Parts: sequence; C-alpha cells; structure tokens
Amino acid sequence: MAHKTQSPITVYYDGACPVCRREIGFYRSRTGGEVSYCDVAAEVCPAPDLNREEALRRFHVRLPDGVLVSGAAAFLALWRATPGFRMAGRLLSAQPFVAVLDLGYAGFLKIRRLWR
Repeated sequence: MAHKTQSPITVYYDGACPVCRREIGFYRSRTGGEVSYCDVAAEVCPAPDLNREEALRRFHVRLPDGVLVSGAAAFLALWRATPGFRMAGRLLSAQPFVAVLDLGYAGFLKIRRLWR
C-alpha cells in the first residue's frame, strides 16, 4: 500500500513585525516541506478567502484540507507540523486550552502594534 503524502500547511505571517519575523524564522528553521510560508507584508499571497489587511492583522494558517484557521488554532496547526512541538500541538488542541491560548494571543496583538 502506497503512503499518501499530505500537502503542506501554508503560514501567512506579517514579516514587517520584528517579533513575528523572528518567531517565523525559528519555525522555518525546523520545518521542511511540511510547511510553506508567505510573508504577506512583502508578497502577494493568493488566498481568495483572506485579504491582505486581515492577514496582516492576525496570524493565519491554511490546513492541508484547505480550511483557513487563525489565532491559537493557527499556531497549534504550525506546532503540529514542527518537530519538537508536535506533541504540544496535539495536546493543546482541545478546550479549554485553545480558549486560553486565544486570550493570550489577543493580549499579544494589543501590544504588537508598538513594534510595527
């Protein structure tokens, strides 16, 4: 039986944000072809269901099945695709963890504007 390869996830991130750029650099150094990256601040990223403004406002990931997720769900998807983070990504993908992570991310988004 042939092993089916899954298409990569696509990470949409704000490369103009120094914190975001550094964090994505960390993940990028650990992921291979399982993850593709699109710096929406520097590139045109084809996504009919995600405009540039929204992509710059919040972290998004397109899952292999085409579903677009954002916030904590997006980070958890990236963690599940990153060696060394896969177990944490799986364990924290349940409630109430996602809600708590989303609260933390919302707090980060409020101070992130200071770095742009």
